[in-house]
Amino acid sequence: MNYTIAEKILKEHSEQERISPSEFVDCNIDLIMVHEQLGGRIHEEYEKLAIDHVWDPKKIFFILDHWVPAPTINAAQMHQDCRAFAKKYKFVHNIGIDKGICHQVLPEMGFARPGMLIVGSDSHTTTYGTFNCLSTGIGATDVSVVFATGKLWLKVPESYKISISGELNKGVMSKDFILTLIGDLSTKGAIYKSLEFHGSGAESLSIDGRMTISNMVVEAGAKFGVFLPDKKMKEWLMGRTKERYKFVIPDNNAFYEKTIEYDLSEITPVVAKPSSPGNTAKIEEVEGIEIDQAFLGSCTNGRMEDLRIAAKILDGKKVHPYTRLIITPASKEIYKEALKEGLIEIFIKVGGVVTNPTCGACIGGHLGVLGEEEVCISSTNRNFKGRMGAASSQVYLASPATVAASALKGKITDPREVRH
Repeated sequence: MNYTIAEKILKEHSEQERISPSEFVDCNIDLIMVHEQLGGRIHEEYEKLAIDHVWDPKKIFFILDHWVPAPTINAAQMHQDCRAFAKKYKFVHNIGIDKGICHQVLPEMGFARPGMLIVGSDSHTTTYGTFNCLSTGIGATDVSVVFATGKLWLKVPESYKISISGELNKGVMSKDFILTLIGDLSTKGAIYKSLEFHGSGAESLSIDGRMTISNMVVEAGAKFGVFLPDKKMKEWLMGRTKERYKFVIPDNNAFYEKTIEYDLSEITPVVAKPSSPGNTAKIEEVEGIEIDQAFLGSCTNGRMEDLRIAAKILDGKKVHPYTRLIITPASKEIYKEALKEGLIEIFIKVGGVVTNPTCGACIGGHLGVLGEEEVCISSTNRNFKGRMGAASSQVYLASPATVAASALKGKITDPREVRH
């Protein structure tokens, strides 16, 4: 049989000689990521099993990132429960609270490699597909199963081939592409599918840009979002891991349920209106809407590429007097690099507030929480009702370039119209 990337990796991790779409397979998991959810439902579910060990402490990546530092007593208690569990079961990779957001830190530390099968207690675990592996989010019960056995059943997904040509124009980012794709598919258009990104356009994207895309495929319902390997990926991995790996490419005659073609040169700035990532509009349709807050950061768009383009747009200017600009680097590594390049100084000089790496503002946790009827333009991945604060607040999703341009004007602004 001829297999897609998803089919090849799932077959390799099962004990079956052949697999086919819609079939359920019992798979060996290479790595599992857990964050604050460990101190939520996961530890309670696992304790019910009355098992005095986990299957492999070396294959658990534990990090705290959603509420850090702990802003409330409840959050502090959750962190205590997490640490107690990690200590009890002797987790080897106990990352702590200072490294940053899980979906950035895990690849930075070399834990996401081609051919791997990774699961995590967060829906945006799909991010690691950037590195030619399969990764997806799972719930507390499934986490407990993996903790106990190292295995998990998965349905073999049908695959969509996303064929990309061309290159992005100035002021247009990978966020605009993925929002375009989600808008075209709808939030239910790729349920339990594997989106496989092909073509010269995909190769033209930076690793940072690809991570944005893999991160958000779940907003179309996808199970996986995976890129083919190339030179950029190899160079990125070279400085991150010494572990052996093998690139996975699809067979020439692999079957795809659907093929969708895009030319990146035709992509323009896109915004997702409240309250769905699929409620997309061209920038021209929403331009001029006044905003109270602009947020740049998250596991979707808090990387160096994002901070650099924002700094370019903002440098030498001032944030609109009635608009708050909040910047959250996705990891300590990125924060340090941004300091070194002078980006943090630029953000502070223009009137922005720079926070520690955390999921805080994205989840309405403890930073940048929106008040009643406030409007925010955000580089995050979700704009559900009440996601970032009050239920009456409104969140528009956009690229870092659009967020920065809008912060200057105090209203949603086409980044192509701002000199940078």
